[in-house]
Amino acid sequence: MSRPRRVSLVEVGPRDGLQNEAQPVGTETKLALIDRLADAGLRDIEATAFVSPKWVPQMADHEAVLRALMREGRGREGVRYPVLTPNLKGFESALAAGARDVAVFAAASERFSQKNINCSIAESLDRFAPLMDAAATAGVGVRGYVSCVLGCPFEGEVAPEQVLRVAERLLEMGCYEVSLGDTIGTGTAGSTARLFELLCSRIPATRLAGHFHDTYGQALANLLTALDFGIARFDTSVGGLGGCPYAPGATGNVATEDVVYLLDGLGIETGVSLDALVDAAGFIYGALGREPVARSTRALRARRQREAQA
Repeated sequence: MSRPRRVSLVEVGPRDGLQNEAQPVGTETKLALIDRLADAGLRDIEATAFVSPKWVPQMADHEAVLRALMREGRGREGVRYPVLTPNLKGFESALAAGARDVAVFAAASERFSQKNINCSIAESLDRFAPLMDAAATAGVGVRGYVSCVLGCPFEGEVAPEQVLRVAERLLEMGCYEVSLGDTIGTGTAGSTARLFELLCSRIPATRLAGHFHDTYGQALANLLTALDFGIARFDTSVGGLGGCPYAPGATGNVATEDVVYLLDGLGIETGVSLDALVDAAGFIYGALGREPVARSTRALRARRQREAQA
């Protein structure tokens, strides 16, 4: 299969990225980051998660964030702001705050499912049934996530067949797309190829997305491998923000800037400005008090400094 000519990026930094930060990030800072990401050309920006503040304190302001984005004049024309809703209660709260796109998550690993949401894979999927019904009634799109598709911190290797079963079930339940997450970043080009070879034999590539964490520095290689199977949707995180509270040792999602730099070099369109992304990364990392981890951002910022001093 040939590589796609255009790729859509789902920016997950404001949710998947910031959820793992130890220091509080204010609502206005989050909104300013989201504005900068929209200015850069991103059209799918995962804004927050309607989860218990007890378990994910960084997402305690989820209602304030979403209401501000949905307010007339604040949200951008053509930009979607999906939010994570793990259960019906979260969905109902998100809907009341104006959500038009939501996401649910399951795991391909039984032990990770128990650690993350305290139930089996089958139980987690059964819990989504009333949420999916409510979303269909409200006309709200639902995206599915599958965690640990290329490895689990508790079980090790995960069979592609198990990933296929979970992905197919999510699609059957009504998800418009399933994002396949290498949650702990242990995947390689080889394991990624084996996964997509199986899944793309049963599921159209247009219904799948890639979500690669960069713990072992393999995320770009894995993304390139997925491109060869016709995958044209990828989750990325500005500046390489992130990690997972329930995946010990996992680092952030692949950096949006690094992905755009790669795709620009391949002549694949994204509609995203690399320079504007670098500015957005500088903004949020400045608020966090440290330097961005994305290599392209560090290199481009250094080049800007040299040029300014010349």
